[in-house]
Amino acid sequence: MEKQLILNSTFLTRKTMVDLTCYLFFLLFVYAATSKLLDYQQSLLQLSKSPITTDYAALLVWLVPVTELIIAALLLIQRTQTLALYACLGLMSLFTTYIIAILNFSEIIPCSCGGALQSLSWKQHLIFNLAFIALAILSIFIKPNPNKSGEPNSPQSYSNGQLNQDKPKTCKRVGT
Repeated sequence: MEKQLILNSTFLTRKTMVDLTCYLFFLLFVYAATSKLLDYQQSLLQLSKSPITTDYAALLVWLVPVTELIIAALLLIQRTQTLALYACLGLMSLFTTYIIAILNFSEIIPCSCGGALQSLSWKQHLIFNLAFIALAILSIFIKPNPNKSGEPNSPQSYSNGQLNQDKPKTCKRVGT
């Protein structure tokens, strides 16, 4: 009984942490994408000024916010959360790599982020991105797995670290 209580408590803590991370990413991506789309001309101008993205600005001005919105939607669906967390990790890693490249190899440093994120310094931007990357990695590693019966994230799916597996029912042939 006590072991089950501890198991349930650990499960709920892990699930709460993953859910919180998913909601934070959801808010971040919806906010950033909306800001970029609402201020389309400014976003296009900033992407055009960057020596890394100049040639692709017309594509990226749509691709980035649409990708952010798709990932945000995937975060809300329980079955696609793990995939979405990997996508969050990938996108934030790309953004962070872009920041590092711009800071080290460019004299022109435009910011094509949306909304209030534009007011961050580049160092703050880097720390912000690294924090979200850490949240994504942590959530991927601690995210509870669904059990075999398809009931997602139930504490009963974790018994001694193993998924509960019902014995398969077999059909016996009667006669010849």
